[in-house]
Amino acid sequence: MDKVKVLIVDDSAFMRKLISEFLGEESDIEVIGTARNGKDALEKIKALKPDVVTMDVEMPVMDGLQALNLIMNVCPTPVVMLSSTTKVGTDNTFAAMSSGAFDFVAKPSGAISLDLHKIKKELHEKVMAASRANVHKLRKNALNIEKSPLAWGKHSKIELDVPLKKRKSERNWSNGNDKVIIIGTSTGGPRALQTVLTGLPGDIDAPILVVQHMPPGFTHSLAARLNSLCEIHVKEAEEGDLIQKGIAYIAPGGFHLKVRKAAMNWIVHLDKSELRNGHRPSVDVLFESVSEMDEYAKIAVIMTGMGMDGSNGLKRLKQRGFSKAIAESQETSIVFGMPKAAINTNLIDSIEDVEKIAKAIKGYF
Repeated sequence: MDKVKVLIVDDSAFMRKLISEFLGEESDIEVIGTARNGKDALEKIKALKPDVVTMDVEMPVMDGLQALNLIMNVCPTPVVMLSSTTKVGTDNTFAAMSSGAFDFVAKPSGAISLDLHKIKKELHEKVMAASRANVHKLRKNALNIEKSPLAWGKHSKIELDVPLKKRKSERNWSNGNDKVIIIGTSTGGPRALQTVLTGLPGDIDAPILVVQHMPPGFTHSLAARLNSLCEIHVKEAEEGDLIQKGIAYIAPGGFHLKVRKAAMNWIVHLDKSELRNGHRPSVDVLFESVSEMDEYAKIAVIMTGMGMDGSNGLKRLKQRGFSKAIAESQETSIVFGMPKAAINTNLIDSIEDVEKIAKAIKGYF
């Protein structure tokens, strides 16, 4: 098996050396070069033709975001961004996701992270996953978002029209119960969430609970970015939030998102209990908690991501009460791991391209 050829881009010589050493220790990776800024990176990508690029977000001369846009247009290559948790760093990271970056890894302690060993395993996993990604799909997704960042805000009558027979049968599935929408995603998730949440009307008759695998420090920026694009209100979930219709609550990085009953209402409960499937927040934890909302019918969505998080939680949902489940198709998933695992449970009601998931959700109302 050929080794995955990696180019490392960072303005810090120390970080270039450290990342090179970490990745160079892996038997399935060959570090073929380094670059000190985006301009240098572009030249070396053309010359060396790496399989994957790791790239710092904040650099002089040409930063990671500018370089990424050029890379995806001139010589499309899967890129894993390395980002600090500063506001500028997190904002630029999500801009990079929209511009076609495969995924990102958070530097544990800023631009010069002496404790970079903490993310060694994650970096290796994401580089290997990026090497298997369809770069043209990444580029296509970036172009679609770039062309129509707010095109999802208004819904035409044609889009909302569902054949009467289908609409009637789908309405009856919930037995008249109130509904809650629950979404789980990982690698490729920010783009998928943007596509789905911007497709939901502001007056949707359900709350939305979301787990996006993400480290602490990034989910607040993700929620703010999505809130600026959506008709619904999107926020990072906080302990004790009253769960209300028309609001999407995103699990904060480092916390499991659960629900609990308080008098006649359901509220958000966050905790730092043990990791599940290597994640906190975990989709399984969310789905299992929401399964306790007996008076609600559940619409579960599992989208792009590595691993199988969400599949066990889906089984619990289907064992209790009324539920429908949607999985993202292989055709639009950046990584088909989580949707594939969910489909393999034989509990998925429909498989949809990401652009059609919002419509599928609305079809259940």
